[in-house]
This record gives sequence, C-alpha cells and structure tokens, in this order.
Amino acid sequence: VQFPGYLVFTIVMTSWIYPVVVHWTWGYGWLSGGAEYSINSTGFMDFAGSGIVHMTGGVAALVGAAIVGPRKNRFVGEENFDPHNLPMVILGTFILWFGWYGFNCGSTLGLTTAAQGTMAAQVAMNTTISAATGGIMVLILRKIIYKKYDIGGM
Repeated sequence: VQFPGYLVFTIVMTSWIYPVVVHWTWGYGWLSGGAEYSINSTGFMDFAGSGIVHMTGGVAALVGAAIVGPRKNRFVGEENFDPHNLPMVILGTFILWFGWYGFNCGSTLGLTTAAQGTMAAQVAMNTTISAATGGIMVLILRKIIYKKYDIGGM
C-alpha cells in the first residue's frame, strides 16, 4: 500500500465514515433508542465504545483487504513468521493488558458511589478473565495443532 492511498483512506474514514456511524449510535441517531427512535426502547448498548470502534475498524479493514488483495510472495519462508524477540513480545502484551485496566475501568466515569465501584470491579474482572482466557486458548490450540507449547503465539 502506498502512502497516498493510505492518506485517502484515513481522510475518508475519519471525516465521513466514522462520524456517521458514531452519530447513528451515540449522537441520538436511529440506533440510540428511546420513544422517538425506531430500533427499540433501549437502543444500542455500547460500553466504552468498543462496539463502534471495533465494528467500524473491522469492516474498514475487511473492505481494504478485499480491494488491495493478497500480497505477492507473502507466505514464502515459514521462518519469517517466528517472533524475533520473545521477551519484548511478552512485555508488550503485559503493557497492553495493563493499559486495558485504565481504559476499561476508567470508562465507568467515576468511583464515588458503591454502584460505580461495583461496576468498575466487574469490568476489571471481565478484562482479566477475557484476556487470560484468550491467551490460554491460544496456548492450548497451538499445542493441539503444532504438538508443542508456543508462548510466542499468545
């Protein structure tokens, strides 16, 4: 992908696509719910924006991959796919995981009441369980597929 194509994609994505999708859900659009909106009385529930951000980014990535197509000679030489520095891979994973706690728990927007504290605690527990489960499942699947444990796959 060349820089001008990336620049066009970025401008279109940030100036038109993302604002429209955000308005549909957070900006009192047709997905936000309520008596005057058509979807339902509750609307679209999106804690911390994860649904909007990941759905929009995922669809954009899928469309981009479909337009660009596969890279030539991408899968030549299996050794090119091995992680080069496992300690840095693991450190980066833990830094990202730690950052999730600030973002996810901070998205409760307060800790002044018992209810907010309980919600933040539940969010922290969900963050821990989901990340740990994902890592353990990759470890198990790598063992089943490759017949050896591979921490680089986590």
